Amino acid sequence: MEKLKKITSYRLFLPLLCLAIVLMINIITTPTFFQISVKNGVLYGYIIDVINRASELVILAVGMTLVVSSSAGTDISVGAVMAVAGAVCCFVLAGGQQAVNAYSNPYILGFLAALVVGVICGCFNGFLVAKMKIQPMVATLILFTAGRGIAQLVTKGQITYIRVDSFKLLGANIPGLPLPTPIFIAIAVVIITVIILKKTALGMYIQSVGINSRASRLVGLKSTMIIFLTYAFCGLCAGIAGMIATSRIYSADANNIGLNMELDAILAVALGGNSLGGGKFSLMGSVIGAYTIQALTTTLYAMSVSADQIPVYKAIVVIVIVALQSPEFAKIRKKIAGKFHSEKAESKKEVA
Repeated sequence: MEKLKKITSYRLFLPLLCLAIVLMINIITTPTFFQISVKNGVLYGYIIDVINRASELVILAVGMTLVVSSSAGTDISVGAVMAVAGAVCCFVLAGGQQAVNAYSNPYILGFLAALVVGVICGCFNGFLVAKMKIQPMVATLILFTAGRGIAQLVTKGQITYIRVDSFKLLGANIPGLPLPTPIFIAIAVVIITVIILKKTALGMYIQSVGINSRASRLVGLKSTMIIFLTYAFCGLCAGIAGMIATSRIYSADANNIGLNMELDAILAVALGGNSLGGGKFSLMGSVIGAYTIQALTTTLYAMSVSADQIPVYKAIVVIVIVALQSPEFAKIRKKIAGKFHSEKAESKKEVA
């Protein structure tokens, strides 16, 4: 019983349980869900598709986790920033011919331009939140509203196609590798972020500022700079995710790239057991939450649910999962466990 209590008290227990439940449902609804086939040295299957399609969401969830932890707010502009980053990259490759001709590898130039734009957007949000003390929801609403308009201006209101094989590698497969490239990009982002947070004091600083920014400032921490950096990093993550999304469809579609991704990223953070009030965070919890959301989406598609109806079913499941992780449900669970322990103790006394 003590072992069970330790397991259930583990911070990632509920996120992992929720993911396991979603995956178990697939055994009943879609018997072929876990089947993996190999074609031309590349792995295919529903489960591979879940891991692959969740890559952008995992990257966004990493950046969103740090933003939520430091500022007790969310960045609702990450989907629009993805569209802006993709538009800028395609503009450099297709529209900015002088820049392309002046550089030996235009794809790298376009990729760097997208990342720089993502960081600039993140810095803009960070300045409004950290320095100007504007509510995060209101501050990021500016780019949420204007971001796709900016992307439309960059692409002149058209879908910009890039017919270059090297451009497709980031969203498809690198020859010789059995898994899609986005999976490796997502793993790299998570590992690098974990190393930075664990090997430096930045992770502790972020949590400290999120718990009490005034107290952190009194002990010498530059809370304004820390919050600013988390938003800049979130913008960088959005830029990377935008490049992957753009590479998947070989084009910059300002209207659809990253559409509603900010909502899924926030949900991934919440499903990962992180408090949206800031403070302590679990990066792996957010990653698990991202895979849970994508597994749920893929499950609904496999069950022939139309794209228009998916948000309804997803909302119902998310409400149940969030309710299971709520403090009130935790109190109820503790009461039930307490009653069970007391009844068990009484039965032992009666036997004795």
